[in-house]
Amino acid sequence: MALQAAGRQSLVDTVVDALRAQLSAGEWKVGDRIPTEHALAEQLQVGRNTVREAVRVLVHAGMLRSRQGEGTFVVSATDPAAVMRRVQRSGVRDVLEVRIALEAEAARLAASRHEPADLDRMRAALDAQRALEDAEGQPLPDSLEQYADHDVAFHRAVVAAAHNAALSATYEWFSSSVREALVSGLGDRDMPQILHGDHHAVLDAIASGDPDAAEAAARTLLDRPKRAVEALLAGR
Repeated sequence: MALQAAGRQSLVDTVVDALRAQLSAGEWKVGDRIPTEHALAEQLQVGRNTVREAVRVLVHAGMLRSRQGEGTFVVSATDPAAVMRRVQRSGVRDVLEVRIALEAEAARLAASRHEPADLDRMRAALDAQRALEDAEGQPLPDSLEQYADHDVAFHRAVVAAAHNAALSATYEWFSSSVREALVSGLGDRDMPQILHGDHHAVLDAIASGDPDAAEAAARTLLDRPKRAVEALLAGR
C-alpha cells in the first residue's frame, strides 16, 4: 500500500494515520508485537526512518510500547488524543451529562473518604471565586476565565476527595472540556448564574459524611445548567 502525503500533512503524519487505523481495526491485538520497521516500510512503501518516527508518535500517544531488544507491542487500540478531540467537539449538554456521572459518584465517595485537606481545598476555591464577583454576585467582566478556573478547581477538589486514582485521572483528562463549557456559559445570558449555595451544599454534604446527600447535592448543582441547555436546544 503506497502512501502519499496529502496537502500540508507530512509523510510521517500519513503513516501515523495508517498505523492508527490498523490498530483501531484490530489488525494487531493488545499485547501483540507489530511488524518490524523493515516490514512496515515495505508494506507502506516508505522509508524506515519515516516508520520509526511514526511509531515514536504512537508510543508517545500510549498506543504502542517499545521494549529494548524485543520489538514494539500494542498497548491500546484507542488513541487517547483522538478520544480527547472528540470530547472537545462535544456539545455543552454532552459535557454536562458526563460531568454529572463523574461528579455525582465522586461526591458520594468523597463523603466517606475525604480528609481535612480536601475540604480546605474546596473552601479555598470557593473563596477565591467569590472574590471575583461584583455586589450582585456576578463574575467581574474581565475575570471570566479566572472565575472559571476557580470553579474547575472546586470540582477537581471534590473528585480528588474521592481518593480514587482512576477517577481523578479521568476527570483531569476531561477538565479542559469542563473549563471550556464553563467559560462559554459564563458569557451566555441564557445560562443560569453559578450559585455558591449549590456549591456549599456539596461541600457541606461531603463534610457531613453522608454519601447519599453528597451525591444528591452534586446532581442538583449540575441539574440547573443542564435544564437550561435542554431548554435552549428545544427552542431551536
